[in-house]
Amino acid sequence: MSETTEEAAQPAANEAAAPDGPRPDAPAGPRSDRPPPPRRRPGGGGGRFGRRRVCSFCVDKAVSIDYKDAGKLRRYISDRGKIEPRRKTGTCARHQRMLTIALKRARHIALLPFTAQHIHVTGVFPSR
Repeated sequence: MSETTEEAAQPAANEAAAPDGPRPDAPAGPRSDRPPPPRRRPGGGGGRFGRRRVCSFCVDKAVSIDYKDAGKLRRYISDRGKIEPRRKTGTCARHQRMLTIALKRARHIALLPFTAQHIHVTGVFPSR
């Protein structure tokens, strides 16, 4: 008697594992009943990058960057005294190299600081 109950239970398990016919939750028919995807504006770029920055020295057609113009060079130094990278300032590779040399020259003759003043006073980075 126990053999017949086990045999009857096995086909029910097999039917549940592989049902015959389409799934009950699957949509019937072609995909034309879906609404069309939303239209995108032409010329759209990535979401997080935004618009490409233009090199201000190329716009001015600068042949060289003057290290004595401290006001212009201050735009390219962070509040901690570091040289800002190209991806942040938007300068081209050629002018970034020229800018780096001009900033180092201006630092050397004390037109620009090497570090921020508050780091000197408070000693946030102790000497090793």
